[in-house]
Amino acid sequence: MSHYQGFHFPFEAAAHIRMLILDVDGVMTDGSIIMNGDAQELKAFNVRDGHGIKLLQRAGIEVAIITGRSSSVVAARANDLGIKQLIQGCLDKAAGLEELEKKTNIRAAECCMMGDDVLDLPPMYRMPLSFAPADAHQALLGYVDWVSDNNGGKGAIRQAAEGLIIAKGKWQEVINQRYHVSPAQCGWKLCDAT
Repeated sequence: MSHYQGFHFPFEAAAHIRMLILDVDGVMTDGSIIMNGDAQELKAFNVRDGHGIKLLQRAGIEVAIITGRSSSVVAARANDLGIKQLIQGCLDKAAGLEELEKKTNIRAAECCMMGDDVLDLPPMYRMPLSFAPADAHQALLGYVDWVSDNNGGKGAIRQAAEGLIIAKGKWQEVINQRYHVSPAQCGWKLCDAT
């Protein structure tokens, strides 16, 4: 079954979302972990995903990261994107969600998450919406509310960001006024939001 965004994005439920929580490896990146000869970790991030995060912030949607690994590269990327809520080394992501709720005063009922593996399921169970990249683990693909047309680290976040911006009624203010493009020009079929 196709999960083409224009047919399946949960716009109505997404209208109530205040925070998007992201995993890193497999969502913000393609899941590859590259280490140089000094065992320093390198990661490649997608610039369009980064722009999607900035667009979400302009639309008033908080962005947070909960990741099982710890990396100075991730801290630098979060800082670069203005993501203030970063929880690293978190193997119990449900506990990470509780920590975010306390720090931000945003309830799980107002959050959605994009993850790619079973480690991401426990917090997703507490949220009204969950997303996954196209190449996520099969267990997630069978559970989440929406699957991006794009793989992790290859535009999945940007696509989710655009869907959330449409759902919040912020497209005109955040995207069209600045860039003069409609949802249809960005690939959103069957969507009359502007």
